[in-house]
Amino acid sequence: MICFPPYNPPVFLRNGVVTTVYTTLWGKRYWQNTTPHLEPQYHKTVLMGGQNVPIFCLIAIPENAHSTIVGTYGITGDLENEWFLRLLGRKAYAQGFAVVLFDWRAHGKTAELSPTLTSDGLFEGEDFVRIAAGAAAMGCPSKFWFTGFSLGGQLALWGLKAAADLTNGTEYFGLKYSDIGGGAVICPNLDATRSLSYLVRHPVGKYLEQSIAKNLKKLAWRIHDHHPGTLDLEAIKRANTIWDFDNELVIKRLGFPSVETYYAASSPLQLLPEISKPSLIIYAADDPLFHPELVPELQATCDSNPKIDLLMTRYGGHMGYLSSKKGQIQAQDADPWWAWNRVLQWLEYIRKF
Repeated sequence: MICFPPYNPPVFLRNGVVTTVYTTLWGKRYWQNTTPHLEPQYHKTVLMGGQNVPIFCLIAIPENAHSTIVGTYGITGDLENEWFLRLLGRKAYAQGFAVVLFDWRAHGKTAELSPTLTSDGLFEGEDFVRIAAGAAAMGCPSKFWFTGFSLGGQLALWGLKAAADLTNGTEYFGLKYSDIGGGAVICPNLDATRSLSYLVRHPVGKYLEQSIAKNLKKLAWRIHDHHPGTLDLEAIKRANTIWDFDNELVIKRLGFPSVETYYAASSPLQLLPEISKPSLIIYAADDPLFHPELVPELQATCDSNPKIDLLMTRYGGHMGYLSSKKGQIQAQDADPWWAWNRVLQWLEYIRKF
């Protein structure tokens, strides 16, 4: 495994909740001032995902691109406001990666194109593979690297599973198994049942859950506005928690009898032993969104699979990882975005093999 520099946060960011909230608010306002890299000239397009669901994508291919990153974001949002993903796009493009960013099912412009709801990876995994195939046809070079953060990290892990299932020994829309490089994810959701139960009982986490649930409700109303009659109005009104959203709007469409069975089927901790492509997982032990008991389980599971490099940190929160000035110097980073810098460092190392 590559030797990574340690994560060294400012003293006041050595608390998972504080790190998560502060980085989200500070980053949203100042992220563009932290990088000299300009926004790539993205080409807007629609590529077909699994089950022929149209997926809105942004694609940028630099001169002499050497490989391609395919990525998406977390549980809510869209490409217009997901600054953390757009930051990756700038940094990766500057390092010679072609970049494919997409609004996943029920999000952003993809929600305007189709009323198809989320499945937390069960179908989004195939979306990653189909998007890679479509991007290859547009000139994006292999190898393809799947990435994401939070729930987007969960989707990317499912993408690696789908890539193995769909391309191993055959071609899938012209894509071969050898065209897939691997994956790199930050703070992926691993076990929805345990983490959601932990979150709603946490004195601060319950407010984070309420905020996410409000955004999910907005997502449902947006689908309703663009595709009248496709969602039950009363079900949307009843969807006041994350659990309610999945119970009222998702599980019946996917054929699950309960939210518990849906979460058990879609949570990716079970997938890790099957990952067959080089993969990096960055995970903070103080992540306030996920149950702490997952930390030793993740470590043990990754230890048993030589294809996975686990970068477990003491601090970092959920999508925090904002370095101190001292930390930047130690890591020789040009900006404070420690996690993305490690992803790109790992990709530069691993893609040469």
